[in-house]
Amino acid sequence: MIELKSNREIELMKHAGHINFLTHEEVRKNIRVGISTKALNDIAHKFILKSGCEPSFLGFEGYPASICISVNDEVVHGIPSKRKLKLGDVVSVDIGVCYKGYHSDSANTYIIGNAPKEVENLVQNTKESLYKGLSVIKDGVKISDIGREIENFAKSKKLGVVRELVGHGVGRSIHEDPDVPNYYTKDNTKLKSGMVIAVEPMLTLGSRQIYMEEDEWTIKTEDGLPSAHFEHTVLVTKDGFVILTGE
Repeated sequence: MIELKSNREIELMKHAGHINFLTHEEVRKNIRVGISTKALNDIAHKFILKSGCEPSFLGFEGYPASICISVNDEVVHGIPSKRKLKLGDVVSVDIGVCYKGYHSDSANTYIIGNAPKEVENLVQNTKESLYKGLSVIKDGVKISDIGREIENFAKSKKLGVVRELVGHGVGRSIHEDPDVPNYYTKDNTKLKSGMVIAVEPMLTLGSRQIYMEEDEWTIKTEDGLPSAHFEHTVLVTKDGFVILTGE
């Protein structure tokens, strides 16, 4: 069931989104060659708690860490570990923050140092595809229009669009109705003012085909080529949208 958020709920989610943004900034300041993904997780975990919030992902359906860090051919849900980042790594960081029972969800992808031009384009175009999807959001627009914009842009850049993983509603649960695919569907569900959704394109440099690792969390590209992931939690308004995880 799709829930419209009250003014009080929106204010709580705005705060969760603000702390989410600040947590990303803490990770951004520390991401570098030689740091382990677990160290980045610990930095984020401590910052979220210090800010009076909770990490949404920790324990969610059994997930064992506070944030997801996916490297190179890992699309999403990479579990932080002793793995140290290397020059040229593509690192996607997905963070969920909960404040007084309400969640926010946001992801960014970084390149450590330099990378081939095609990889730089993958990251930049994945970010741009997010904003292409956001650009059509307002009351009365079909959810499928978001996916159409993302998919059309991705195809124009010859990038794969992961279809098995989609955006979603956000609120008292980190994942709520409705699903928000990154590709066009015939779903006629319409956005309504007061809905809060997470839009999160996951694009690949090669094939869109993916598989799950033995840890039953980490999703990787089947062809071993890099992937990128960007995400914002947004409030749907009468005339557009407000990014809750932007600053």
